[in-house]
Amino acid sequence: MFLLCASGESVKVFSTATEECLHALQGHTDLITGVLLRPSNHLQAYSCSLDGTVRLWDFTDGILIRTYSIGYPIYGIYASAKHEGVIFIITPMHTDTNSELFQLVAVHLPQCGEQLVEAKELSAVLSNISSNPAASAFGREGQYIVSAKPLQLEVYFFKKHKSYSFFLKKDNQKGGKNTFTCITCHPTEDCIASGHEDGKIRLWRNFNHRKEYTYSTLHWHHSAVSSLRFTPEGTNLLSGGVESVLVQWRYNQESQRDFLPRLGGAITHISVSPDGALFCTSHSDNKITIIQSCVKVSAVIQGLVKGDRIRTDLMIEPRSKALVLNGKPGHLQFYSLQRDKLLYNLDIVQQEYIHESGLEQFEVVMAAFDASGSWLATVEERKQKAPELELNLKLWAFDDQKQSFVLNTTISAPHEGRITALCFPHVSDGQTTMLVSTSRDGHFKAWQLAAPAHTEDEGPSWSCDFLGAYHSLVPECCCFSADSSLLAVGFQEVVTVWTPASWELLTTLSQPPGAVRDLCFGRLSCSKYLLGATTSRLLCCWNLLTCSLEWVTSMDVSLLLADPLSENMAAFCFEAGSTDLFVFKPGEPRPLFSHKALCSGRVTHAVFVPREVMLESCDEASQWLNCSHLYFLTQSMDLLTFITKAEEDKLTASSKQLVVSDDVAMTPFHLLLGKHRDQLENPQAESRLSVEPIRQPSSSAGINELLQMPAHVLPSASFLCSMFVQSLLISVNKPSEQNKEKEEEMESEKEEEDSDGEMESRISRPEHMPSGESGCAAPALTKEEVRELRRLKKLDHSWMKGLLD
Repeated sequence: MFLLCASGESVKVFSTATEECLHALQGHTDLITGVLLRPSNHLQAYSCSLDGTVRLWDFTDGILIRTYSIGYPIYGIYASAKHEGVIFIITPMHTDTNSELFQLVAVHLPQCGEQLVEAKELSAVLSNISSNPAASAFGREGQYIVSAKPLQLEVYFFKKHKSYSFFLKKDNQKGGKNTFTCITCHPTEDCIASGHEDGKIRLWRNFNHRKEYTYSTLHWHHSAVSSLRFTPEGTNLLSGGVESVLVQWRYNQESQRDFLPRLGGAITHISVSPDGALFCTSHSDNKITIIQSCVKVSAVIQGLVKGDRIRTDLMIEPRSKALVLNGKPGHLQFYSLQRDKLLYNLDIVQQEYIHESGLEQFEVVMAAFDASGSWLATVEERKQKAPELELNLKLWAFDDQKQSFVLNTTISAPHEGRITALCFPHVSDGQTTMLVSTSRDGHFKAWQLAAPAHTEDEGPSWSCDFLGAYHSLVPECCCFSADSSLLAVGFQEVVTVWTPASWELLTTLSQPPGAVRDLCFGRLSCSKYLLGATTSRLLCCWNLLTCSLEWVTSMDVSLLLADPLSENMAAFCFEAGSTDLFVFKPGEPRPLFSHKALCSGRVTHAVFVPREVMLESCDEASQWLNCSHLYFLTQSMDLLTFITKAEEDKLTASSKQLVVSDDVAMTPFHLLLGKHRDQLENPQAESRLSVEPIRQPSSSAGINELLQMPAHVLPSASFLCSMFVQSLLISVNKPSEQNKEKEEEMESEKEEEDSDGEMESRISRPEHMPSGESGCAAPALTKEEVRELRRLKKLDHSWMKGLLD
C-alpha cells in the first residue's frame, strides 16, 4: 500500500510496509497545498500548488500524466466520484495574492491528450470561505459540500443549487470558544462532524431544512481539534489535536472511545486508507504515524524534526557523520544526511514534556561535540528572566556497547548568567580533557576532565579548572585555533587571545567600534588569521603574527564558519530582507563563490559536512565543494545544500525509469528480462540450441539496474529465482529420441557417402546439357534437404502396400 505526502514542492510516495520513499513526484514550482486520489482510478492522484496548476500523476511509476493550468494560487483540492471530470479547488476571490477572501471553484477538466492543458471552465460554488483545506468536505457520496467559516457552517446542495447557513455564538454560556477549526462528513448518512477551538466536536443532523437542524456535542480534547475523519464505512470517527492523542469515537455510540496516546508532536492531519485498514496521522514535528484499524502503531516515517525554533547550532557527530540539532522538546536529534532519515533522539532533559501553552519547561539551548566524538556537552535552561533562570551543564560520554551517549556529569548553575558560547579544543588524535564556556555574568570558565577522587568512584568527571574575565566586560563568543594552542574570547568590543597551557593572556586585538558577535580561526595555510563579525556590520581579519588588523570589509554577517578540511570560509550576509553567501579564503582578496539572494530572511544555522571521498574533477565555480558539503537552515525550517553539476547529473540519471538499451551485454538477466521483447521484435525467429557457455561480463548495466530496484516492487525471491534458473537451463524436447536419431545419422553418414555422391551427381546439371535447356534444370538441393530425402527413404512404407493389395 502506498502513502502520498506533500513535501514542499514535491509529493513523496512512501511504502506503508517498509517506510521507504519510493518516488518523489517533482514538477511544481511552489508549495504543494493538497494531494488527492483520483476517484475513478485509485492508482492516480491529483496535486495542487500555489503555482496555479493541478497535476495528475501515476504515482506507482512516478510519471506525470497531465498538467492543468488554472492561473490562480490553489489552497485546497476536492473531488467526488459523482462529479466525474470535475474537481473543486480553493482560490483567492481576487487576483491579489495577499487577499484574505477565498472561494470554492468547480473546475471542468478538459479531456485531451496534451501534456499541458489550460482549464477554462471555472464556476464559483461558495464564496468567502476559509483557506484551510480541513474546513471543507464532501458529504454523502458527493450530494453536497460543506465549508466552515469562523462561526458559520455553510452547506451547498448540488441538486437544489442552494446553500444553507448555520450560525453559532462566539462564546457559549460556559465560556467556550465556538470557532470552527475543521469538519468532515459521514460517507453514507446526512451527518456533519465539526471540530472547534475549545476542543468540542459537534455532530450536525437534519440540516436539509434550514430551521430544523440539530446537533449533539462530544468533548474530550482540552485544546482545539485540528483534524477529523470518518472511516470509509462510517462506523468510527477519528479526532486529534495538540494533545498528540488519536481518539476513535464509535458512531451512534459516542460513549465508547479508544485512545492512542504519546504519538509525538501535535496531530495536524488525519487520513484513512480507502479500505479502512490503515489510519495515518501527520504531526507538527514532521512525523507521519501509520496506525492499524485496531488502533496500534504499525510504522513511523520521521523526517527532520521541526520544532518551534532551533536553539543549538547545526553540528556533525564525528562518529556517525549524522546531523545533530534540536529535535523533540528536550531532545537532540541525530539525522542521517546520506539516508535522509532520523537515526534516533537523545533525551537531554530527561523529563516528561507537557503540551500546554504558557508552561515554562527545560529546553536544550546549546550543544557541542569534541573532535573525536567521545564527549558531548549540552546546556539546558528554564525561564527567560535572568533572576529566575535555571541552568544545567551536562557532559555525556559515548558508550561503545550502547552505541549512544551516556550522562557522565551534571553541573547545576555552572554560571550566574545565561551561557553565550560553548566549545571543545580541536584534539582529534588524543583524548579531550577541556571544555570552555562563556556567560553573560562576565566570566568564561575552563572545565577539566579529572580522575576520580576516590577509588570507589565509577570514573572520571568534569570540574572547573580556570575562571577568566576581562575588565568586567561580557564575553559573547569564543573559539579555539586549529591546533588548540590558542583560545580567542570576544569581550564585547575587545578580542582577547589566551594560551590554554598556562591561561596567560597573550594579547588583545582592536577593531573599529562594534561588539564582536562571532569569531573563527583560519585553517591550514590560513591558520595565522582570525576573523570576527561585529554588530556594526563589519567583517574584520587579524593577522596573529603581527597582531594587527589585516583587512576589514563592510557586510552584515549573520553567520561565519570555516571548512575543517580546507582554507575556505563561508559568510552568510543579511541584506535587503534576504541572505547572500560569500565563500572566500582569508588570504585572498576575491571570493571563490558568491550567491545573491540565497533565501529570504536571515540564515543563523549552517555547517560544513566533510565528504567521505574528496571530489577530483570539479568545475572552477564549484571547487570549494571538493572537500565538504555546506548545509544551511532557513527561517522556514528548510534544510538546503549546494551540489556540483556532476552530482546534479547523477541525481537526474538515478531518477529515470529502468530502460534496458539494445547494447546491454547478453547475460542471464538480459535473457530473463528481454525474452518477451525479443519475441515481439522477431516473431519468426526460431530458438536454436547453443552449447557455448554464456560469457559473463565483469560488470553489466542490466544487472546493476535490476539489483538497484527496491525490493518491495520485485516479485518474490522464489518466483524470480525459479525464472532465473530456468533461463540458464538448455531446453531439449524428447532427448532420448533425438539422441538416438543423431547416433543413427552419424553411423549412416560414413556408409552412405557414396550414395550421397551419386544423388548429388544426379540432381546436378550434366556438363553436356545444351545451354538453352539450363533454365529448366532443377536447382541444387541443400545438404539439409538431402538429409530429409534420405530420412524419408528409410521410412517403412510396407503398410501402404497392404492397402493397395
